[in-house]
Amino acid sequence: MRVIICGAGQVGYGIAERLAAENNDVSVIDTEPELIRNIQDSLDVRGFIGHGAHPDVLQAAGAREADMIVAVTLYDEVNMVACQVAHSLFDVPTKIARIRAQSYLLPHYSDLFSRDNMPIDVIISPEREVAEMVLRRIALPGATDVVRFADGKIIMVAIECQEECPVINTPLSQLSDLFPDLPSTVVGVARNDNLFIPHSTDQLIAGDLAYVVTTEDQVKRTLGLFGHEEPEAIRIVIAGGGNIGLFVANAIEKAQARTKVKIIENDRVRALQIADQLRHTVVLHGSALDQKLLTEADIQNADLLVALTNNDQVNILSSVMAKRLGCKSNLSLVNNPAYHDFTKTLGIDSTVNPRAVTMSRVLQHVRRGRIRAVHSLHRGEAEIIEAEALETSPLVGTALRDLELPDGMRIGAILRNGTVMRPQGDIQTKPGDRIVIFALAQAVRPVEQLFRVSLEFF
Repeated sequence: MRVIICGAGQVGYGIAERLAAENNDVSVIDTEPELIRNIQDSLDVRGFIGHGAHPDVLQAAGAREADMIVAVTLYDEVNMVACQVAHSLFDVPTKIARIRAQSYLLPHYSDLFSRDNMPIDVIISPEREVAEMVLRRIALPGATDVVRFADGKIIMVAIECQEECPVINTPLSQLSDLFPDLPSTVVGVARNDNLFIPHSTDQLIAGDLAYVVTTEDQVKRTLGLFGHEEPEAIRIVIAGGGNIGLFVANAIEKAQARTKVKIIENDRVRALQIADQLRHTVVLHGSALDQKLLTEADIQNADLLVALTNNDQVNILSSVMAKRLGCKSNLSLVNNPAYHDFTKTLGIDSTVNPRAVTMSRVLQHVRRGRIRAVHSLHRGEAEIIEAEALETSPLVGTALRDLELPDGMRIGAILRNGTVMRPQGDIQTKPGDRIVIFALAQAVRPVEQLFRVSLEFF
């Protein structure tokens, strides 16, 4: 696939790195020569210095032959115009734009991005998607990652196995025997920074991070069996009143009336603005690193601190301070991947990475075949994929135990006619089934092939 990426910042670099590693033909455009030199020195991509929305620059980057343009510069308007130019002048089939200003995304302006107006196929709003991920984490305390599939009927949760975890040191096959009515499948395990797919004879040990696929109605029971029965947070302090913090507070106000939320915002004007927009949330002006202000926010009695400022260091340090002042748990927004390796040692319970969120949305449209959703896991070492089985798929009509599936993949669940089925040896997949699969990076391409439309289909 030939892909043009406009913007060589952190997000653009991450997308280029992933796509180049999968042998896609990648061109990157940016106005900053230093960023282009850095990306060319580090990755097998072509770099072009210039404005991503200018026709001559797009043409030089190969827009006439491109299959996709991904516009992720710092400026919404540049991203939108780049997609418009790519469509109008070069007929690029797939156009993806990152748009951060919420004004463009209001429901009554939804026609703006139609094919007749501004033809953008996929809009990525990092703030909104990160906010929704934060809300999923708040709703399921104990999970370090939460992804929904199949219209919310299937959920993947990442669960840390601690010393008191009831299911450690037990073969996974025995867990199926002990809980035959539990539709939960351990599809992947991260152990000592090594990610692998477990066999039925394998055992979980303390310190493992287990990736478990289950159903919406059984996810809390699954967390309980893994020793995570933490009560839902009732007293929440949010550090940062930007778009993400405001979105989260608004959603909590509408859905969870008994939850008490306080926001700490460093910018006085912004603090006044969000105070006018929120009805029940207390807004405090000041730094989330101010111990007196944290105490004023009653952090010592809070269930959860959610650090959502635009500064990684502030998010990490405020999370650490809150825990030491008595806050029960914390969740921190961390952009820089270099920080992820040591957040756990500092006492940070869970992190959210906006780059991973954006990457997941892009990958969904890079993947070939009937791929409905993709979520990147463990710094890109694996993906959890929802795909639709076609009549010509080699999965269809053969019992799962008899399939010769590619190494490095595990089926987590199957949705058929609105019913979720746990994958068992005698089940045969049917056309139209929606299948959730955990795949290590090297198995992604073979998984794509399982769901591609064959010529026989026509």
